[in-house]
This record gives sequence, C-alpha cells and structure tokens, in this order.
Amino acid sequence: MGKSGPVFRITGARSSLSEDVRGRQRRYVISMLVRTACVLLSVVLWDVQRYVAFAALGGAVLLPYFAVLIANAGRERAPGLPSTFAVPEQTPLMLGPGGTGGGGAAAKDAPKG
Repeated sequence: MGKSGPVFRITGARSSLSEDVRGRQRRYVISMLVRTACVLLSVVLWDVQRYVAFAALGGAVLLPYFAVLIANAGRERAPGLPSTFAVPEQTPLMLGPGGTGGGGAAAKDAPKG
C-alpha cells in the first residue's frame, strides 16, 4: 500500500459563496413577500379591524429595515473543530527538558524549597 499522508476532513467547511448569496437573496425575497402581504392585509382590514390594519402597516414599514440587516449580515462563521477531533495529551510544546512534562516557563519560575 505505501505511506498514507494526513487525512483532512471537509465536512465542517463553509458553504460556497454562490450558495451564501443565493441564501441571502432567498431570505430577502421572502421578507419582501411578507411585507407585501402586510400591506395588502392593512388595506383589506382598514374598515374592519383598524388596530390590526395599523399593526400590519407598522410591520410593512419596519420589515425592509430588518430584511436588509439580515441579508447583509455576512457569511456564516467558520465551524469549529469536529467533535471527533483528537488532540494528543502532550504535544511537543508542552514537553519539558529531556522529553518529560512539566517543563516550560511556569516550572522554571516556581519557587523551590
């Protein structure tokens, strides 16, 4: 078989830029459809339920602001390490002189006695 190199996992990778833009556009269009429904609801209910019509009109006025904020929020954060990521208990940085643990600045500065 031969030597095998390091194995890299990409299951936690971010979505592509085109998928991210498509998702933002979809969220914005849905928000604008809800806004249109609020405007139509306020027109229909104006003479029937004035308070509900005012609430729908308020939603239609405020929704574009929040839709733009959500659409321009930026890409999702890079995911953390997968839960199956194993870190060795002692790495070379944690090893002291002679390859034993306990070395480093903290051990050197500790009072003796």
